[in-house]
Amino acid sequence: MDVEESIRGNPIDGVVLLVGCDKTTPALVMGAASCDLPTIVVTGGPMLNGKHKGKDVGSGTLVWRMSEDYKAGKISLQEFMDAEADMSRSTGTCNTMGTASTMACMVESLGLSLPQNAAIPAVDARRKTLAYISGMRIVEMVQQDVRISQLLIRESLINAIRTNAAIGGSTNAVIHLKAIAARMELPLTLEDWQTYGQQIPTLVNLQPSGQFLMEDFYYAGGLPAVLKRLGDADLLYKECLTANGKTIWENNQQAPCYNDDVIRPLDNPLCSNGGICILRGNLAPRGAVLKPSAASPHLMKHRGRAVVFESLDHYKERIMDEALDVDANSILVLKNCGPKGYPGMPEVGNMGLPPKLLRAGITDMVRISDARMSGTAFGTVVLHVAPETQEFGPLAAVKDGDWIALDTNAGSLELEVGDAEISARLDTLRDQKIHKKTGGYLQLYIEHVMQADEGCDFDFLVGCRGADVPGHSH
Repeated sequence: MDVEESIRGNPIDGVVLLVGCDKTTPALVMGAASCDLPTIVVTGGPMLNGKHKGKDVGSGTLVWRMSEDYKAGKISLQEFMDAEADMSRSTGTCNTMGTASTMACMVESLGLSLPQNAAIPAVDARRKTLAYISGMRIVEMVQQDVRISQLLIRESLINAIRTNAAIGGSTNAVIHLKAIAARMELPLTLEDWQTYGQQIPTLVNLQPSGQFLMEDFYYAGGLPAVLKRLGDADLLYKECLTANGKTIWENNQQAPCYNDDVIRPLDNPLCSNGGICILRGNLAPRGAVLKPSAASPHLMKHRGRAVVFESLDHYKERIMDEALDVDANSILVLKNCGPKGYPGMPEVGNMGLPPKLLRAGITDMVRISDARMSGTAFGTVVLHVAPETQEFGPLAAVKDGDWIALDTNAGSLELEVGDAEISARLDTLRDQKIHKKTGGYLQLYIEHVMQADEGCDFDFLVGCRGADVPGHSH
């Protein structure tokens, strides 16, 4: 909203969006989309590879791994703190394929930036060169009246879905692309992720799914090399226009790849079906998501008893309890962390495992919530369950000991409780709910934020593309 009003309230003919971390990229694109002026995106760029004990380590991903090691008693607190310092050795966004890197790739695949914008490190001189050229190009875009609505079209969104699968991108992209599409009044559903992304192989071998980091990705050829491989396999809409005035295929059809370990060929992928897995069932009638490239293969079809946490605070209180009735087959369920429930849908879905299981050598369990998780995180984690707990979706009805069945091949997520019992439990919860006013922005947010499958935008901002901007005619 701030971006939108800044554009509307000033005599701006075209706009350069300076973006960086996870949410700034979709937020600025959404604001600009509502104004529909000539627009180009310049990303701040990822930090350099982290270095710890002579090895490359990734920001975010290392923290998740070492926090589990610390809870399991494998490392000291001092070593954990040292590693945290070692992983972030320059300015820039996370150097793993977290949400920041994912959204930078989404922007480039959507055609909203110049080629190579996604991966040039923040401190590389070529980042400043790209910014300078972008500044020159936006003047031309204004002169040519190339608006964001000419770049953001249905086909470019499908290109982004396929790109997200190929790079092993963050689950957060599902929400962000939906929100961007809705601003432009373009159809995009969870089924589109299933139809266009599910069978796309993951080619980019980056943490948290793989081995390398964004600095390596850039040296290997960056996103142009990925788009070249997708295009060669006819997995791109090649005629989509991009910010430099050329089509996405004109920009990338000659793109070289310098390292097949970092950017794998299609016949040697990191994960054969790397697209975001969409799940439905009586536990998620409006859908949930899972990232296969970051999950454990042996848990992709799993049945277990629920261990339920009613809130994030309840999780923190309960997870450390040595007497907690939980084993490796259990399914951890976290409630009240959706858009309205937290409020704000925090990145806590990748719940840390119980320390007693970590000490026993367990490194992954099925986890289910209406929350999100950081793109730097990993594990067999079901996220964005819709409707959320606060909206009395079936997730709200889950109790300790209930059996839950996950089958990613079938795309199903089932609570093995009868419909009548689920309804009765939800009715009881509705009767117990206390309605209270919070006031201010928080009240506005709770009343108007949409569900995860709808993009978590405010309902009154959907379809605002091209609303009158003072001094401009459409």
